[in-house]
Amino acid sequence: MKIAARITGVLLAVAIAFFGVQWYASERGEVVVLYARDAEGKTVATRLWVVDHDGSQWLRTGGDGSGWYDRLRANEAIELERDDRRAYYAARPEPDHSDVINQLMATKYGWGDAFIGWMVGGRAGSIPIRLVPQNQTDAR
Repeated sequence: MKIAARITGVLLAVAIAFFGVQWYASERGEVVVLYARDAEGKTVATRLWVVDHDGSQWLRTGGDGSGWYDRLRANEAIELERDDRRAYYAARPEPDHSDVINQLMATKYGWGDAFIGWMVGGRAGSIPIRLVPQNQTDAR
């Protein structure tokens, strides 16, 4: 019984450490908040990494997408909070920019990008999303 308790304790400690490293890797560096609407019209906030390239701000999702990416595909009008300022954008996926955005993310976020990339199976097929500024009327 003592061995089973120790094994359980070790496994629990490893799981907590792993998820702690995952959280630290994803929250270090600059993190922005994306506000997008779900199918019911409810605004959902998602914390993401961002890079600047070619005069635009860029986000990135994995090749298999995610909940926040599904919301963007349903409604490209979003809000983004960066440096305590919120602004309206149209989110435009641009897969042909994948190599450069992946490199910029890797440079900016370092080992965190490598770790998260390892967790999700790599960056192949990732989808960069260019944020095109909109005024509030355009975004709604």
